[in-house]
Amino acid sequence: MSVRFKDRHDAGRRLALRLRRYAAEPNLVVLALPRGGVPVGGKVAAALGAPLDVFVVRKIGVPGREELAMGAVASDGVPVMHEAVVREFGISREVFDRGVAREMAEIERREQAYLAERTFPPIEGATVILVDDGVATGSTMEAAVRALRHLGPAAVIAAAPVMSREAHDRLDRLADGCECLDLPEPFYGVGVYYLDFAQVSAGEVRAELRRCAQGCNGHEPQLAGGLP
Repeated sequence: MSVRFKDRHDAGRRLALRLRRYAAEPNLVVLALPRGGVPVGGKVAAALGAPLDVFVVRKIGVPGREELAMGAVASDGVPVMHEAVVREFGISREVFDRGVAREMAEIERREQAYLAERTFPPIEGATVILVDDGVATGSTMEAAVRALRHLGPAAVIAAAPVMSREAHDRLDRLADGCECLDLPEPFYGVGVYYLDFAQVSAGEVRAELRRCAQGCNGHEPQLAGGLP
């Protein structure tokens, strides 16, 4: 096992090369899952000449082991349950529903923080690339794909630098495309494949969105001659 990426910016540049065929899409939108997906998505959006925004999805953690996802939920309020984890830890429906309610409150708070004074890009008829910094169980990305379907996109592409094989196969069936650079087996967790996997702050998310609003939207793709 070895480190695959220097940091999220490096991963985003490399993922953009994998996604370059989508630069020709007439109505392309890049949506990043905050917080870790935003630096990756920023490089992808800049390279493809597409607008960048965030799509808030929250992992529902196992009580006492919050880093382990028992599911996920997006702003449409429809949760995705990771059934294997729920069975393994004997999670009751009541406990799961409390987790959903808690994370819905956090989604509302984050949407107000990230989307304040900005308009969410039109999704109907668009080709949407959903970006995260990595995908372990796939439940968070799955919740995002399912929620986006309600907005009427032409296509939804799930994309991340690294994924588990299980998550990739799951998303490949659900989305209109699933793109990644590496499918390590066994899969040890997203952070293992980065040299620098420092937590991304809310301020960094807002700064990346401002940079893309000023420099990405409406520009020609930047793939020729090297990535930004």
